[in-house]
Amino acid sequence: MSTHADFTSGNSPAPRPSAVRIWILAARPQTLPVGLAPVLVGTALAIEQSAFWVGGFLAALIGAMFIQVGANLSNDYSDARRGADTEDRLGPVRVTAGDLIPPRQVLVATWVSFALAGLCGIYLIVTVGWVILAIGAASIVAGLLYTGGPRPYGYEGLGEVFVFLFFGLVAVTGTHYVLAERFDVTALALAVPVGLMAAAVLVVNNVRDIDTDRRAGKRTLAVRLGRSRTRVMYAGMLVLAYALTVIFGFAIDELSPTVALVLLSAPLAVMLARTVATHVDGPTLNRALAGTGRLELLFCVLLSAGVLLS
Repeated sequence: MSTHADFTSGNSPAPRPSAVRIWILAARPQTLPVGLAPVLVGTALAIEQSAFWVGGFLAALIGAMFIQVGANLSNDYSDARRGADTEDRLGPVRVTAGDLIPPRQVLVATWVSFALAGLCGIYLIVTVGWVILAIGAASIVAGLLYTGGPRPYGYEGLGEVFVFLFFGLVAVTGTHYVLAERFDVTALALAVPVGLMAAAVLVVNNVRDIDTDRRAGKRTLAVRLGRSRTRVMYAGMLVLAYALTVIFGFAIDELSPTVALVLLSAPLAVMLARTVATHVDGPTLNRALAGTGRLELLFCVLLSAGVLLS
């Protein structure tokens, strides 16, 4: 089903976007902070512990970016095949459902993205060890099965749980492991608020698409909870991320109250929570989605600075 109407105004069709613009649209750059932010936090802790090396950092960062892009492309392809991306969806046009890129090309690009992430993983396996294979393979499989496979977990209300796990717990502790070559309880603690922020990005996406997802049989957490309770959950996740960070700053010996620098981003969080709570239109919630991605990145930059100052 085509969504070319997204590029039209009245009866006059707008020019078709360039090929580069279409592929950027497919990659969903507004979601890339979800992949970048946890790498920064894990790296900051490693630096604070004098365990930083450039090769490991770059491989972890580039690998995380390609896993995120691959997951986005897989989602685009799978949702189109399952009929979840329809003409009346409120989010930006999807390239497969919108007939902007042939499905086979999107599928090939998905595997290319994961293959490039795999090359980063091979480098880390050689330099760090086989633990990285388990981390990387699990992350790629999770990206593929979000909306792909016979029982996609994104259709069963588990998307936020897996984002919390893989873009929070796994990403932060995995990055730290790459650099320090050991698992660390402090890294795990820092991963919890990062995971909450990452999951909040998906919550905005799902509260925006609640009506079209329900009609398509996509039982996201937002569909299961309803719009009002999902909005409360979004605000609660943001509050909990800030509260836990401050608590950890006082309770964990290796940290200090300097991690409370994250509170400098709280005004943006309040603004976004108010927007999500009071709007249902696509353009506003699309901006809130991108804004939540920026919030996560800002939160993690401030958290990383607080860790370095500990």
